[in-house]
Amino acid sequence: MTTNESMSSIKQTAVIEGDKHMHTTRPTATIVGVPSRRIAIAAGVFYLVTHVTSVGALILYGPVLNSAGYIVGSGPDTRVLLGAFFEVILAFAVVGTAVTLFPVVRRQNEGVALGYVGLRTLEAAIIVIGVVSLLAVVTLRQAGIAGTDQATLVTVGRALVAVHNWTFLVGPSFTSGANTVLMAYLMYRSGLVPRFIPVLGLVGGPLVFASATAVLFGLLGQYSVWPAIASLPEFAWELTLAFWLIAKGFNASATASESAKTETNELLSAV
Repeated sequence: MTTNESMSSIKQTAVIEGDKHMHTTRPTATIVGVPSRRIAIAAGVFYLVTHVTSVGALILYGPVLNSAGYIVGSGPDTRVLLGAFFEVILAFAVVGTAVTLFPVVRRQNEGVALGYVGLRTLEAAIIVIGVVSLLAVVTLRQAGIAGTDQATLVTVGRALVAVHNWTFLVGPSFTSGANTVLMAYLMYRSGLVPRFIPVLGLVGGPLVFASATAVLFGLLGQYSVWPAIASLPEFAWELTLAFWLIAKGFNASATASESAKTETNELLSAV
């Protein structure tokens, strides 16, 4: 075989291998783009579920949270149990928001995306701890403790309610404020949704965290008006993001850009 023939054979082999890589990579890019609409809808629904269940649970918990004598009274247990069920669904939905968005936002910064998943999972775990504390109040009210005076039971009940209140501060306040900043940053950087939406999160997350700090050190009441006002931007961030993802989905140009980057990186790594 002459030198020219050898060079020609090498070139043909390179072209064939290149075609193989291109053929292998193109479907991958298509797969990346196809489920983005479904992911957007699922994430939006999960965000809406978190709001419906959290507000519903707070309303249903009224008797046990506001009455120190609930544990020794006749108590509407079914209402409290339904509130607990709502919060369990809330915990699942909190994790659901992170799991559904992770495959999309990881392309921007995988470390930050993993941080969001971790903090959302932590938030869900803290919420469940609060649920268990109120379920314990219901159990003690139903079963009672022989030989225990009512004053002691009331003290135990108030302690368990206090555990729930602290979990509400640490979970949906501190932890939520931190993970809101992470997701808002990823959304702002990627352009997957209009920039005004993540700006709400970038403002709201620190505000919630700051108000939770003030509550922790006794500067504000946990259920006073100022923490409620401070939570409004974060509330608007999640609701606006939810409705946008359900109605519009991700920005098509941003999704296409990310798919192109993924294809390019896979081509470079395959060479």
